Amino acid sequence: MRSFSGATDPSVAARLDRLPITRLHKRFAGVMALGNFFEIYELFLAGVLATTLKTTFALAGFELSLVLASAFVGAFVGAVVIGRLADRVGRRTAYMVTLTLYSAATLACALAPDLWTLVIFRFVAGIGLGGELPVTDAFLGDILPPARRGYSVAWAFTGAYLAVPAVGFLGLVLVDGAPLGAAGWRWMFAIGSLGALLTFLVRRGLPESPRWLESVGRTAEADAVTSRFEKAAEAEGWTPPAVSDEPERPDTGSPVEPVPVRAIFRRPLVRRTVIMAILWILAPVGFYGFGNLATVVLADKGFDLDTSLAYLTVSFIGYPLGSYLSMLIMERAERKWILSASLVGMAAFGLCYGSARSATMIIVSGFCFTVVANVMSNSGHIYQLEQFPTSVRTTATGWLYSLSRLSTAAAPFYLVPLLDAYGAAVAFTVVAGAMLLAAVAIVFGVRTTGLGLEAISAPARAAPAGPDAPAGPDAPAGPDAPAGSTSPAGSTLPVGPTSPVIPENTH
Repeated sequence: MRSFSGATDPSVAARLDRLPITRLHKRFAGVMALGNFFEIYELFLAGVLATTLKTTFALAGFELSLVLASAFVGAFVGAVVIGRLADRVGRRTAYMVTLTLYSAATLACALAPDLWTLVIFRFVAGIGLGGELPVTDAFLGDILPPARRGYSVAWAFTGAYLAVPAVGFLGLVLVDGAPLGAAGWRWMFAIGSLGALLTFLVRRGLPESPRWLESVGRTAEADAVTSRFEKAAEAEGWTPPAVSDEPERPDTGSPVEPVPVRAIFRRPLVRRTVIMAILWILAPVGFYGFGNLATVVLADKGFDLDTSLAYLTVSFIGYPLGSYLSMLIMERAERKWILSASLVGMAAFGLCYGSARSATMIIVSGFCFTVVANVMSNSGHIYQLEQFPTSVRTTATGWLYSLSRLSTAAAPFYLVPLLDAYGAAVAFTVVAGAMLLAAVAIVFGVRTTGLGLEAISAPARAAPAGPDAPAGPDAPAGPDAPAGSTSPAGSTLPVGPTSPVIPENTH
């Protein structure tokens, strides 16, 4: 690695963390946002087309649930498989796989002659979609400095969530039409496919994650990518600090062996794994439940398709606005409190939406629901990428995020029957209960705002090794303790290079 002031170089992680946000960071975040735009476009597409597809293919309740669930079942598979692939072969290679699968399969959906062809290719498209968000989260976490990490990730997702009102507006324009003799719903799938192909071409210019390169021993490549970020910062007026001016960090020096994947299911990391699993099982019940069932709920309330799509489009504007709101608050408060409060907001506005009868209440409550839902989504993604070390970050994120896809796939099979049997109020009461349980779980998570990724996992490294070790990263000093905090007994948690370590990547 290159040195400054003739001293021993800091690690890649330390070099990345001391940088300001540059135009290069923003450029790569924008490329991520473009890919996520079409991922989110696809996930909300079936909900907008639910009523049309039900009529086109004469679908019964179970068959409609199957169409809605198929992409999410595929996304479950993709999150598990591609998340692990990204930790083995790199973030960039995994991106190319996700976009290839999604683009080809979504084009096949546009040409589907029958229900089962549509279901099969939506499943395949889902495999590509499933890997997209976990790999994006890991890549952005790997390159962004901690002081503006939350803001920058929220910025990327704000651009991506413009896809949600775009789906609504396209539905208004295309669903009832047949441009060039092809049904409007087919055009909506085709647009998603062409957009993914465009993203594939743009993403070829992405570098590999420097943190990942260092974690697998490719130090020369890691140094080259990191130097590229440093040169971009220097061109914008940043001056590299002398090594002697840098604070001592647990992430400087030579990396130790990467943490094995099984470590996320053992102390000290298992607590984080459990909390995030609870979040991703419960939160999607509300987030995607609203998107997939909104037109069906409005039909149940007696509104026709055009009116339902108009109301839904107004509500969907709340998604990018909520994402923008998250940018403004993400660095101003602790991440876990933002996440927990937004889940409570989803519960409250979901109950209002389920019981609303007037057009005004439906629009207002739906809009407010989508605003807080995207504050929840962005803070959840940011909080997730901060939990685990580089060598297993995408694997852990993919496995955990896959639970959200499985949860979303299952939701239509119980929410649709509840809606048919008892109405929207009961269905959204179930949604509200799930949101409140998730909010309680997050309260027990670790603090992350403003901390480097290595500092967040430092308490895990500092836990004494061996079968009689204490509970792990959060037990000695409480769930909110950052690296180097004081335990109840008054001692300081060891975080230095001479501390006994659990095998974990310190970059």
